[in-house]
Amino acid sequence: MNHTIEHQLRHRTIREFERRGVDKEVLDQLFEVAMRTASSRGLQQASIIHVTDADKQRRLAEIGQQEYVGRAPVYLLFIVDTARNAALLEDPSAAGHTRPFVEGFTDACLMAQNVVNAAESLGMGANYLGNIHNDLQAVVDLLELPRFTFPVVGLTLGWPAQDPQLKPRIPARLRVMENTYQAPASWSEALAEYDQEMTTYYDLRDKNRRSDKFFRQVRAGLPTHAVPQDGSLDVARRQGFEI
Repeated sequence: MNHTIEHQLRHRTIREFERRGVDKEVLDQLFEVAMRTASSRGLQQASIIHVTDADKQRRLAEIGQQEYVGRAPVYLLFIVDTARNAALLEDPSAAGHTRPFVEGFTDACLMAQNVVNAAESLGMGANYLGNIHNDLQAVVDLLELPRFTFPVVGLTLGWPAQDPQLKPRIPARLRVMENTYQAPASWSEALAEYDQEMTTYYDLRDKNRRSDKFFRQVRAGLPTHAVPQDGSLDVARRQGFEI
């Protein structure tokens, strides 16, 4: 097994970092990695906002309801960005169509993963931040994101100051399917062992508290009532996207 795969198989979320910063040379390397990431149709419809303003970072931590985010040495926001291409078009509205939005969204996700792979190969830790979707309009306003842009995922980086467990995962035999979608006769039965295994995981966001069973996490994470994140598409439409 090579070093790249070893690092990927050891991936853990790191939420607390050492106080030392990340050198500009290292950041520039990570940004170059992001630029070399595969891009749909070569249109490069994703960009990165590097948040260096401490007040803005603290506000992002408040939006995400995770105060430790405000202490991270590096905060990056990956965004859909068709604004650049819109400026090159005679009819800029084409940059707001559904396909460019989806392409930019996937490009942004790929960029974030590539940056994490590179950072972890250097011994750094990372934390993806989907919590920006708690209030996307606040993020748009805070970072002055123009028409034809949209926040996808945040990311904090730094040198790890904690050593969390590897979080259990659903086994590949239940998530890798051949030719067609294949579901077991009972997902509850198929996931029973994994469901129990999750209770052995300690979540460092709440020290010494064991994680809940997976089934309960699904019920809590996918409630039947409306949640604030349901406004995400409304924000995308206000940003000019026809979705």
